[in-house]
Amino acid sequence: MAFEFKLPDIGEGVVEGEIVKWKVKEGETIKLDQPMVEVMTDKATVEIPAPRGGKVAKIMVAEGKICLVGQVMIVIDDGGPAAAKSSGNGASKSAPPPVPPPRAVAAPPSAVSLESGAGGRALATPATRRLAREMGVDISSVRPTGKHGRVTSDDVRSHQTHGRPAAAAGVAPMAIASTGADERVPFRGLRKAIAANMSRSKQTAAHFTYVEEVDMTELVALRTRAKEKAAQRGVKLSYLPFLIKAAVHGLKKWPSINASLDEVAQEVVYKKHYHLGIATQGPQGLAVGVVREADRRSIFDLGREIERIAEAIRVGKATREELTGSTFTISSLGQLGGVLATPIINFPESAIMGVHKIAERPAVRDGQIVIRHLMNLSISVDHRIADGYDGAMFLQEVKAYLEDPTLMFMEMV
Repeated sequence: MAFEFKLPDIGEGVVEGEIVKWKVKEGETIKLDQPMVEVMTDKATVEIPAPRGGKVAKIMVAEGKICLVGQVMIVIDDGGPAAAKSSGNGASKSAPPPVPPPRAVAAPPSAVSLESGAGGRALATPATRRLAREMGVDISSVRPTGKHGRVTSDDVRSHQTHGRPAAAAGVAPMAIASTGADERVPFRGLRKAIAANMSRSKQTAAHFTYVEEVDMTELVALRTRAKEKAAQRGVKLSYLPFLIKAAVHGLKKWPSINASLDEVAQEVVYKKHYHLGIATQGPQGLAVGVVREADRRSIFDLGREIERIAEAIRVGKATREELTGSTFTISSLGQLGGVLATPIINFPESAIMGVHKIAERPAVRDGQIVIRHLMNLSISVDHRIADGYDGAMFLQEVKAYLEDPTLMFMEMV
Protein backbone atom coordinates (compact mmCIF):
# COMPACT_ATOMS: atom_id res chain seq x y z
CA MET A 1 0.00 0.00 0.00
CA ALA A 2 1.01 3.64 -0.31
CA PHE A 3 2.74 4.79 2.86
CA GLU A 4 2.92 8.56 3.41
CA PHE A 5 6.07 9.46 5.34
CA LYS A 6 5.88 12.79 7.17
CA LEU A 7 8.79 14.90 8.41
CA PRO A 8 9.25 13.72 12.02
CA ASP A 9 10.05 15.83 15.05
CA ILE A 10 13.85 15.85 14.69
CA GLY A 11 14.76 18.16 17.53
CA GLU A 12 13.35 20.24 20.34
CA GLY A 13 11.73 23.37 18.94
CA VAL A 14 12.25 22.39 15.30
CA VAL A 15 9.14 23.15 13.23
CA GLU A 16 10.51 22.96 9.70
CA GLY A 17 13.49 21.86 7.65
CA GLU A 18 14.96 22.50 4.22
CA ILE A 19 15.28 19.52 1.90
CA VAL A 20 18.99 19.54 1.07
CA LYS A 21 19.31 16.37 -0.98
CA TRP A 22 17.18 13.40 -1.91
CA LYS A 23 19.23 10.21 -2.05
CA VAL A 24 16.42 8.26 -3.73
CA LYS A 25 14.44 8.79 -6.93
CA GLU A 26 10.83 8.24 -7.93
CA GLY A 27 10.36 4.71 -9.22
CA GLU A 28 13.43 3.44 -7.37
CA THR A 29 13.20 0.45 -5.05
CA ILE A 30 14.59 1.19 -1.59
CA LYS A 31 15.37 -0.85 1.50
CA LEU A 32 14.48 -0.30 5.14
CA ASP A 33 16.94 2.07 6.85
CA GLN A 34 18.59 3.02 3.56
CA PRO A 35 19.80 6.67 3.55
CA MET A 36 16.86 8.54 2.05
CA VAL A 37 17.10 12.31 2.45
CA GLU A 38 19.17 15.07 4.06
CA VAL A 39 17.15 17.73 5.86
CA MET A 40 18.66 20.91 7.30
CA THR A 41 17.15 22.66 10.31
CA ASP A 42 18.52 25.54 12.34
CA LYS A 43 20.13 22.99 14.65
CA ALA A 44 21.72 20.45 12.34
CA THR A 45 21.61 18.73 9.01
CA VAL A 46 20.22 15.24 9.54
CA GLU A 47 20.14 12.21 7.31
CA ILE A 48 16.77 10.47 7.52
CA PRO A 49 16.76 6.75 6.62
CA ALA A 50 13.91 5.01 4.82
CA PRO A 51 11.15 4.05 7.29
CA ARG A 52 10.36 0.89 5.28
CA GLY A 53 11.28 -0.87 2.08
CA GLY A 54 9.35 -0.50 -1.15
CA LYS A 55 9.10 1.57 -4.30
CA VAL A 56 9.31 5.37 -4.22
CA ALA A 57 5.92 6.38 -5.56
CA LYS A 58 6.16 10.15 -5.17
CA ILE A 59 8.59 12.73 -3.73
CA MET A 60 6.35 15.43 -2.32
CA VAL A 61 8.89 18.15 -1.40
CA ALA A 62 11.61 19.11 -3.85
CA GLU A 63 15.24 19.87 -2.99
CA GLY A 64 15.69 23.42 -1.73
CA LYS A 65 12.09 23.64 -0.49
CA ILE A 66 10.90 23.94 3.11
CA CYS A 67 9.05 21.03 4.70
CA LEU A 68 7.06 21.46 7.92
CA VAL A 69 7.14 18.90 10.71
CA GLY A 70 4.18 16.60 10.06
CA GLN A 71 4.07 17.38 6.32
CA VAL A 72 4.23 14.45 3.89
CA MET A 73 7.71 14.28 2.36
CA ILE A 74 7.55 11.09 0.33
CA VAL A 75 5.11 8.34 -0.59
CA ILE A 76 6.43 4.76 -0.56
CA ASP A 77 4.58 1.80 -2.07
CA ASP A 78 5.57 -1.10 0.18
CA GLY A 79 3.62 -3.67 -1.84
CA GLY A 80 1.20 -4.43 1.00
CA PRO A 81 -2.60 -4.55 0.86
CA ALA A 82 -4.41 -1.38 -0.07
CA ALA A 83 -5.67 -0.97 3.45
CA ALA A 84 -5.21 -2.79 6.71
CA LYS A 85 -8.22 -4.66 8.08
CA SER A 86 -9.81 -3.08 11.08
CA SER A 87 -10.95 -4.75 14.25
CA GLY A 88 -14.43 -4.34 15.67
CA ASN A 89 -13.50 -1.17 17.53
CA GLY A 90 -12.12 0.44 14.40
CA ALA A 91 -8.46 0.03 15.32
CA SER A 92 -5.93 -1.37 12.89
CA LYS A 93 -4.73 -4.89 13.71
CA SER A 94 -1.10 -4.09 13.01
CA ALA A 95 0.90 -0.95 13.66
CA PRO A 96 3.43 0.39 11.14
CA PRO A 97 7.08 -0.23 11.98
CA PRO A 98 8.81 2.54 13.96
CA VAL A 99 10.56 5.26 12.01
CA PRO A 100 14.36 4.91 12.26
CA PRO A 101 15.94 7.89 14.04
CA PRO A 102 17.56 10.57 11.88
CA ARG A 103 21.36 10.81 11.84
CA ALA A 104 23.11 14.17 12.23
CA VAL A 105 25.30 15.31 9.36
CA ALA A 106 26.59 18.82 10.14
CA ALA A 107 25.33 22.37 10.43
CA PRO A 108 26.11 25.65 12.10
CA PRO A 109 24.58 26.16 15.54
CA SER A 110 21.45 28.19 16.12
CA ALA A 111 18.19 27.92 18.00
CA VAL A 112 14.68 27.77 16.59
CA SER A 113 11.25 28.18 18.12
CA LEU A 114 7.92 29.51 16.97
CA GLU A 115 7.71 33.21 17.76
CA SER A 116 4.49 35.16 17.99
CA GLY A 117 4.22 38.50 19.70
CA ALA A 118 1.31 40.55 20.93
CA GLY A 119 -0.30 43.29 18.94
CA GLY A 120 -0.62 41.37 15.70
CA ARG A 121 3.04 40.49 15.32
CA ALA A 122 3.68 38.04 12.47
CA LEU A 123 3.85 34.39 13.44
CA ALA A 124 7.18 32.97 12.23
CA THR A 125 10.23 31.00 13.31
CA PRO A 126 13.47 32.81 14.15
CA ALA A 127 14.99 31.33 10.98
CA THR A 128 12.26 32.95 8.89
CA ARG A 129 12.65 36.25 10.74
CA ARG A 130 16.40 36.16 10.14
CA LEU A 131 15.84 35.48 6.45
CA ALA A 132 13.45 38.44 6.27
CA ARG A 133 16.02 40.73 7.90
CA GLU A 134 18.77 39.58 5.54
CA MET A 135 16.57 40.06 2.49
CA GLY A 136 15.30 43.43 3.67
CA VAL A 137 11.69 42.28 3.96
CA ASP A 138 9.29 43.72 6.53
CA ILE A 139 7.90 40.44 7.83
CA SER A 140 4.71 42.09 9.10
CA SER A 141 3.81 42.94 5.49
CA VAL A 142 4.23 39.38 4.20
CA ARG A 143 1.07 37.41 3.40
CA PRO A 144 1.26 34.15 5.38
CA THR A 145 0.44 30.81 3.78
CA GLY A 146 1.57 28.53 6.61
CA LYS A 147 -0.54 26.68 9.11
CA HIS A 148 -2.43 28.91 11.60
CA GLY A 149 -1.44 32.03 9.65
CA ARG A 150 2.29 31.40 9.93
CA VAL A 151 4.79 33.19 7.67
CA THR A 152 7.09 30.66 6.02
CA SER A 153 10.53 31.12 4.45
CA ASP A 154 8.94 30.65 1.02
CA ASP A 155 6.48 33.45 1.82
CA VAL A 156 9.39 35.79 2.54
CA ARG A 157 11.21 34.82 -0.65
CA SER A 158 8.05 35.20 -2.71
CA HIS A 159 7.35 38.61 -1.21
CA GLN A 160 10.87 39.80 -1.90
CA THR A 161 10.90 38.40 -5.42
CA HIS A 162 7.81 40.41 -6.30
CA GLY A 163 9.77 43.60 -5.79
CA ARG A 164 8.80 44.67 -2.30
CA PRO A 165 12.01 44.62 -0.23
CA ALA A 166 12.05 46.96 2.75
CA ALA A 167 14.09 50.12 2.44
CA ALA A 168 16.12 49.10 5.48
CA ALA A 169 17.94 46.53 3.41
CA GLY A 170 19.89 49.27 1.66
CA VAL A 171 20.92 47.01 -1.26
CA ALA A 172 18.52 45.19 -3.56
CA PRO A 173 19.25 41.57 -4.57
CA MET A 174 21.27 41.34 -7.72
CA ALA A 175 20.83 38.94 -10.62
CA ILE A 176 24.04 37.63 -12.21
CA ALA A 177 24.14 37.13 -15.98
CA SER A 178 25.80 33.95 -17.22
CA THR A 179 27.72 32.98 -20.31
CA GLY A 180 27.43 29.56 -21.89
CA ALA A 181 30.54 28.30 -20.06
CA ASP A 182 29.33 29.18 -16.56
CA GLU A 183 28.10 26.57 -14.11
CA ARG A 184 25.13 27.25 -11.83
CA VAL A 185 24.67 25.31 -8.59
CA PRO A 186 21.64 25.80 -6.28
CA PHE A 187 22.53 27.97 -3.28
CA ARG A 188 21.05 25.91 -0.46
CA GLY A 189 21.81 23.51 2.34
CA LEU A 190 24.84 24.02 4.57
CA ARG A 191 26.47 26.56 2.24
CA LYS A 192 23.38 28.76 2.51
CA ALA A 193 23.19 28.29 6.27
CA ILE A 194 26.84 29.33 6.63
CA ALA A 195 26.14 32.41 4.52
CA ALA A 196 23.16 33.34 6.69
CA ASN A 197 25.13 32.85 9.92
CA MET A 198 28.12 34.86 8.68
CA SER A 199 25.90 37.64 7.35
CA ARG A 200 24.03 37.83 10.64
CA SER A 201 27.31 38.07 12.54
CA LYS A 202 28.62 40.88 10.34
CA GLN A 203 25.31 42.75 10.51
CA THR A 204 25.01 42.55 14.30
CA ALA A 205 28.46 42.34 15.88
CA ALA A 206 30.70 45.41 15.65
CA HIS A 207 33.89 43.62 14.59
CA PHE A 208 37.39 44.82 15.36
CA THR A 209 40.59 42.80 14.94
CA TYR A 210 43.83 42.76 16.92
CA VAL A 211 46.98 40.90 15.81
CA GLU A 212 50.02 39.73 17.76
CA GLU A 213 53.20 37.84 16.88
CA VAL A 214 53.97 34.85 19.09
CA ASP A 215 57.32 33.09 19.53
CA MET A 216 56.37 29.41 19.44
CA THR A 217 59.93 28.05 19.70
CA GLU A 218 59.55 26.60 23.21
CA LEU A 219 56.17 25.11 22.40
CA VAL A 220 57.45 23.55 19.18
CA ALA A 221 60.17 21.82 21.20
CA LEU A 222 57.70 20.69 23.88
CA ARG A 223 55.29 19.25 21.33
CA THR A 224 58.12 17.41 19.59
CA ARG A 225 59.08 15.75 22.88
CA ALA A 226 55.45 14.94 23.75
CA LYS A 227 54.40 13.49 20.37
CA GLU A 228 55.83 10.04 21.06
CA LYS A 229 54.13 9.78 24.46
CA ALA A 230 50.88 10.94 22.90
CA ALA A 231 51.15 8.37 20.11
CA GLN A 232 51.61 5.60 22.68
CA ARG A 233 48.19 6.62 24.04
CA GLY A 234 46.63 6.74 20.60
CA VAL A 235 46.62 10.55 20.45
CA LYS A 236 47.67 12.53 17.40
CA LEU A 237 49.08 15.62 19.13
CA SER A 238 48.66 18.88 17.22
CA TYR A 239 49.17 22.41 18.52
CA LEU A 240 45.43 22.89 19.09
CA PRO A 241 45.34 21.39 22.62
CA PHE A 242 48.00 23.88 23.73
CA LEU A 243 46.16 26.74 22.02
CA ILE A 244 42.96 25.72 23.79
CA LYS A 245 44.73 25.62 27.15
CA ALA A 246 46.22 29.06 26.60
CA ALA A 247 42.86 30.41 25.42
CA VAL A 248 41.07 29.11 28.52
CA HIS A 249 43.58 30.97 30.71
CA GLY A 250 42.83 34.13 28.77
CA LEU A 251 39.06 33.65 28.90
CA LYS A 252 39.12 33.22 32.66
CA LYS A 253 41.03 36.46 33.08
CA TRP A 254 39.03 38.44 30.47
CA PRO A 255 35.40 37.22 30.76
CA SER A 256 34.05 39.64 28.14
CA ILE A 257 35.74 37.46 25.52
CA ASN A 258 33.68 34.47 26.71
CA ALA A 259 30.32 36.22 26.55
CA SER A 260 27.22 36.85 24.44
CA LEU A 261 24.79 39.75 24.10
CA ASP A 262 21.15 38.90 24.79
CA GLU A 263 19.57 41.49 22.53
CA VAL A 264 16.03 40.72 23.71
CA ALA A 265 16.76 41.10 27.44
CA GLN A 266 19.44 43.73 26.77
CA GLU A 267 21.91 41.87 28.98
CA VAL A 268 25.49 40.70 28.51
CA VAL A 269 25.76 37.02 29.43
CA TYR A 270 29.18 36.12 30.84
CA LYS A 271 29.62 32.38 30.35
CA LYS A 272 30.94 30.40 33.32
CA HIS A 273 31.78 27.33 31.27
CA TYR A 274 34.38 26.92 28.57
CA HIS A 275 33.07 25.08 25.53
CA LEU A 276 35.59 25.84 22.80
CA GLY A 277 34.57 25.63 19.17
CA ILE A 278 37.11 24.42 16.62
CA ALA A 279 36.29 25.48 13.06
CA THR A 280 36.72 22.35 10.90
CA GLN A 281 36.36 21.92 7.16
CA GLY A 282 33.87 19.14 6.46
CA PRO A 283 32.66 17.57 3.20
CA GLN A 284 29.78 20.04 2.93
CA GLY A 285 31.57 23.15 4.20
CA LEU A 286 32.84 24.71 7.39
CA ALA A 287 31.48 23.37 10.68
CA VAL A 288 32.36 24.20 14.28
CA GLY A 289 33.03 21.17 16.45
CA VAL A 290 32.68 21.84 20.17
CA VAL A 291 35.10 20.63 22.84
CA ARG A 292 33.07 20.84 26.03
CA GLU A 293 34.48 21.70 29.46
CA ALA A 294 37.85 22.40 27.88
CA ASP A 295 39.16 23.81 31.16
CA ARG A 296 38.81 20.40 32.83
CA ARG A 297 40.69 18.38 30.22
CA SER A 298 44.36 17.42 29.98
CA ILE A 299 46.47 18.08 26.90
CA PHE A 300 46.19 14.45 25.80
CA ASP A 301 42.46 14.38 26.48
CA LEU A 302 41.99 17.55 24.42
CA GLY A 303 43.99 16.03 21.57
CA ARG A 304 41.86 12.89 21.64
CA GLU A 305 38.58 14.84 21.72
CA ILE A 306 39.62 17.22 18.92
CA GLU A 307 40.50 14.33 16.63
CA ARG A 308 37.30 12.44 17.48
CA ILE A 309 35.03 15.38 16.69
CA ALA A 310 36.99 16.37 13.57
CA GLU A 311 36.65 12.84 12.21
CA ALA A 312 32.91 12.83 12.95
CA ILE A 313 32.57 16.05 10.93
CA ARG A 314 34.70 14.74 8.06
CA VAL A 315 32.52 11.64 7.66
CA GLY A 316 29.27 13.51 8.23
CA LYS A 317 28.37 11.79 11.52
CA ALA A 318 28.70 14.66 14.02
CA THR A 319 25.80 15.03 16.48
CA ARG A 320 24.01 18.23 17.50
CA GLU A 321 25.80 18.06 20.85
CA GLU A 322 29.12 18.11 19.01
CA LEU A 323 28.15 21.07 16.80
CA THR A 324 26.35 23.47 19.13
CA GLY A 325 26.89 25.40 22.34
CA SER A 326 30.40 26.82 21.90
CA THR A 327 31.28 29.90 23.96
CA PHE A 328 34.47 30.88 22.08
CA THR A 329 35.84 29.67 18.74
CA ILE A 330 39.33 29.02 17.38
CA SER A 331 39.79 29.09 13.61
CA SER A 332 42.89 27.37 12.26
CA LEU A 333 43.90 26.13 8.84
CA GLY A 334 46.95 24.37 10.22
CA GLN A 335 49.90 24.49 7.83
CA LEU A 336 47.77 26.52 5.41
CA GLY A 337 47.18 29.14 8.09
CA GLY A 338 48.80 31.94 6.13
CA VAL A 339 50.22 35.14 7.58
CA LEU A 340 47.06 36.91 8.73
CA ALA A 341 43.27 36.68 8.58
CA THR A 342 40.37 38.52 10.18
CA PRO A 343 37.89 35.74 11.05
CA ILE A 344 34.17 36.45 11.38
CA ILE A 345 32.77 35.92 14.87
CA ASN A 346 30.74 32.75 15.34
CA PHE A 347 27.39 34.28 16.30
CA PRO A 348 26.31 34.78 19.10
CA GLU A 349 29.78 34.58 20.66
CA SER A 350 31.74 37.75 21.41
CA ALA A 351 35.08 36.78 19.83
CA ILE A 352 36.99 34.34 17.61
CA MET A 353 40.73 33.68 17.49
CA GLY A 354 42.54 33.06 14.21
CA VAL A 355 45.62 30.83 14.30
CA HIS A 356 48.17 31.21 11.53
CA LYS A 357 51.16 29.35 10.15
CA ILE A 358 54.19 28.64 12.32
CA ALA A 359 57.31 29.44 10.30
CA GLU A 360 61.01 29.90 10.93
CA ARG A 361 61.78 33.61 10.67
CA PRO A 362 64.56 35.89 11.87
CA ALA A 363 64.02 37.58 15.22
CA VAL A 364 66.07 39.83 17.45
CA ARG A 365 66.93 38.36 20.87
CA ASP A 366 69.41 40.08 23.21
CA GLY A 367 70.65 42.22 20.35
CA GLN A 368 71.31 39.22 18.10
CA ILE A 369 69.46 38.06 15.00
CA VAL A 370 68.37 34.46 15.55
CA ILE A 371 66.02 32.04 13.83
CA ARG A 372 62.83 31.40 15.80
CA HIS A 373 59.51 29.63 15.19
CA LEU A 374 57.10 32.57 14.88
CA MET A 375 53.35 32.65 14.43
CA ASN A 376 50.70 35.35 14.17
CA LEU A 377 47.51 35.23 16.20
CA SER A 378 44.52 37.40 15.37
CA ILE A 379 41.36 37.97 17.35
CA SER A 380 38.10 39.45 16.10
CA VAL A 381 35.97 40.87 18.92
CA ASP A 382 32.46 42.29 19.16
CA HIS A 383 33.08 45.90 20.20
CA ARG A 384 29.55 46.11 21.62
CA ILE A 385 30.59 43.74 24.41
CA ALA A 386 34.36 44.15 24.79
CA ASP A 387 36.73 47.07 24.40
CA GLY A 388 39.89 46.98 22.34
CA TYR A 389 41.88 46.80 25.55
CA ASP A 390 40.08 43.59 26.56
CA GLY A 391 40.78 41.93 23.23
CA ALA A 392 44.43 42.98 23.23
CA MET A 393 45.02 41.88 26.83
CA PHE A 394 43.33 38.54 26.19
CA LEU A 395 45.69 37.88 23.30
CA GLN A 396 48.67 38.97 25.39
CA GLU A 397 47.63 36.41 28.01
CA VAL A 398 47.43 33.69 25.36
CA LYS A 399 50.84 34.77 24.01
CA ALA A 400 52.43 34.50 27.46
CA TYR A 401 51.27 30.89 27.93
CA LEU A 402 52.28 29.82 24.44
CA GLU A 403 55.74 31.36 24.73
CA ASP A 404 56.32 29.74 28.13
CA PRO A 405 54.15 26.58 28.02
CA THR A 406 55.30 25.40 31.45
CA LEU A 407 52.93 28.04 32.87
CA MET A 408 49.97 26.03 31.59
CA PHE A 409 50.81 23.08 33.81
CA MET A 410 51.82 25.15 36.85
CA GLU A 411 48.31 26.58 37.16
CA MET A 412 46.66 23.21 36.46
CA VAL A 413 43.98 24.52 34.14
